[in-house]
Amino acid sequence: MSVVLYGSQSTASLVVHWLLIELGIDYELHQLDFERREQKSAQYLAINPAGRVPTLLLHGQVLTESAAIAMHLADLHPQAGFAPAPGSHERGDYYRWVCFCVYTLMPAYRAWFYPDEPAGEASSAEVKERARVQLEAAWQQMADHLADGDPYVLGDNVSVVDFLLTMLMRWSRNMPRPSDRWPALAAHAALMKARPAFAEVYRREGITDWT
Repeated sequence: MSVVLYGSQSTASLVVHWLLIELGIDYELHQLDFERREQKSAQYLAINPAGRVPTLLLHGQVLTESAAIAMHLADLHPQAGFAPAPGSHERGDYYRWVCFCVYTLMPAYRAWFYPDEPAGEASSAEVKERARVQLEAAWQQMADHLADGDPYVLGDNVSVVDFLLTMLMRWSRNMPRPSDRWPALAAHAALMKARPAFAEVYRREGITDWT
């Protein structure tokens, strides 16, 4: 198989897996068991020294970082329309919102889920509270953006941003104020979750929550 995805249930590999299904790409899936720390095994570290998921082996090329992989897949399959044309006005907005997901939402989630990392166990509660505030502010910003009534982040056309955003919205499902408490975000999530490939990636990964 010339396309192999290494991932794990409910991690950042979900968006890549979802797009592979959306794009009709044949692939082989290797789900790593984090409880057994398979992502830190010598075999996996030989492929991805960072010991994180996802890793996509694409026709001999090793790709890491979920957003980067998603953007690359969209560019390789322009017929799907998941990325605006390079140099267009919309492409600038596309980069903006992908980076919003990568630089604003993802680091705050890292702090929420692993609050001991930045400053040790003694500061975990403070770190986690700050992460919650950052995430809720970010969700408010995105809700304000979507409040104009456009169905997707870039307007009328679905893009990689929407797939990435939906995955990140799901990560908030057990937080004090989940992202879908904002009506505009709930409407966006409902639209994305109605896509057949969303149900299919859930089926293949054995996920049953946030449906």
